[in-house]
Amino acid sequence: MLSASDLAGRLAQDAEAVCRHYLSAGRRAGNYWLVGDVANSKGRSLYVHLTGPRAGRWTDAATGQFGDLLDLVRETCGLVDFRDVAEEARHFLLLPRPEPVSCFRRHAQNSAAVERPAAERARRLFRMTQPLAGTLADAYLRERGILRASTHSALRFHSSCYYRDLVTDRTTSYPALIAAVTDAAGAIAGVHRTYLSSSPHPDRVNKARVDDPRRALGRLLGNGVRFCFPVNAPVPVMAAGEGLETMLSLSHVMPGMPMVAALTATHLAAFNFPPGCQRLYIAGDADAAGRHGIEGLSRRAQECGILPLVLSPALGDFNEDLRWLGPDRLTASLRAQLVPEDAMAYLPA
Repeated sequence: MLSASDLAGRLAQDAEAVCRHYLSAGRRAGNYWLVGDVANSKGRSLYVHLTGPRAGRWTDAATGQFGDLLDLVRETCGLVDFRDVAEEARHFLLLPRPEPVSCFRRHAQNSAAVERPAAERARRLFRMTQPLAGTLADAYLRERGILRASTHSALRFHSSCYYRDLVTDRTTSYPALIAAVTDAAGAIAGVHRTYLSSSPHPDRVNKARVDDPRRALGRLLGNGVRFCFPVNAPVPVMAAGEGLETMLSLSHVMPGMPMVAALTATHLAAFNFPPGCQRLYIAGDADAAGRHGIEGLSRRAQECGILPLVLSPALGDFNEDLRWLGPDRLTASLRAQLVPEDAMAYLPA
């Protein structure tokens, strides 16, 4: 049986044919195949190398996702188990396979499949999770001062989440904190995974010792991980930021305010505003990418008649403020930055 590396190499030998089949909404431009995303949307954010030593390697500039053609097959077919990914690749390559597989036939029979993979795979993964309370992921967040994370329905735990090392091709699994990325209607459009160490230190739960312990899956652009967010209702005041732990830290001291974690600076700048939004608090971030996201979101908010107000942490970020300064000092800092009526409504007296 061919290894993952062998299958990826076979696919890369005819990268353009793979792209034409799985990313039919794209087009060739020089030595690249350009398409919107792994859901086969029209656009140019995702590019696949078609020739040279990097043939078959792809990157989505909008989401930060990347990988080889085996990863691309997994994403576009909405598969979770590596065995199913390998079977689909063998089917495409017309190699012998031990078991029948249906993903390819569904692809051929249903042209609507181009919309399905990213969101459907995310939903499938989320359905495989369990409630957060009392799990390793809950302990991970509690050690970071976030004590009420289990009250958020967007956060779940997966005890053995699939992980593939893109350098060595080694496949394994780790426990993971799973966060649902939802659209304005509350539908799951993607998930965010924080992989955790399967052998935690006795005194601390750490992220898994891998190159990229945080990975996103699905359609992130315009969406985010939402906390205390009403569905299909006006949201006059809300807060938005980049990192999951940043926004959970703010939610810890302002549990009633609707909040969203966009997960990257690029996605923060592109977040879709809810109806009725009048004031938007943007959680500050010290790095250059964070400033880019804040500036982009502020500009779009002003164009929509929304007042953007930047919240600045005393330390590096709001989770550091929560952990090292404590909730009382964080609350006092926020009280000085919020509009008075919002401070009265969302902060403890």
